[in-house]
Amino acid sequence: MSAADTHTATFTVSGMTCGHCVSSVEEEVLEIPGVSSVEVGLESGRLVVSPNPVDPAAVRAAVDEAGYTVTAEE
Repeated sequence: MSAADTHTATFTVSGMTCGHCVSSVEEEVLEIPGVSSVEVGLESGRLVVSPNPVDPAAVRAAVDEAGYTVTAEE
């Protein structure tokens, strides 16, 4: 694990099909207290949240609120 990896938490999100999906996930996850940045890859389904640690349950709830599902946490 590199030093950069310790500052981020990575999740896999399923169900996203367009840019609006990405925006919805970003908006919901950014509302989690303490989260300063979110990157979402549409094709990969990869969600990178910083800083870490972040509460995985809060991320799952935010993604669910956006209408999608976290299928894995790295």
